[in-house]
Amino acid sequence: MANPVRMQKWLDIAERDIDAAEWLQQGGRWLYVAFECHQALEKAIKAYWCGTRDDDPPYIHDHWRLLEGCGLAVKLDDTQRGFLDRMKPMYIAARYPEHKQRIAAALNEQTCRGFVEQTKQFKQWILQEYSAATKPSASSDTTSR
Repeated sequence: MANPVRMQKWLDIAERDIDAAEWLQQGGRWLYVAFECHQALEKAIKAYWCGTRDDDPPYIHDHWRLLEGCGLAVKLDDTQRGFLDRMKPMYIAARYPEHKQRIAAALNEQTCRGFVEQTKQFKQWILQEYSAATKPSASSDTTSR
């Protein structure tokens, strides 16, 4: 059974990740801003999963696999798809220093501001999709006359 408590837990963590990204942005820590945005996206998707499915999301960090697993992948527009493609390499756990340096070299204030803004928008989209998915349909409403 879908679990709104688990869903809210994931949303709270996603919000903390966004807060961390904004804080890191103030210090110009672009690689870690991007990483926190990646994390926030993952948690927002997992929130949707918990709000609409009976099982727990898998212990993975791949946005695409999570989106496919909870049925959201087919609802993405081209802008969202492009954003997620750009975010994929931002998961930096256990990366070698040379790999992190290559990623960091491609990041700057403008790029990271865009990442934070798009992450917030994506989280809002997830909430809208959740609301639409859990809203009772008009055909299931019965009115007695």
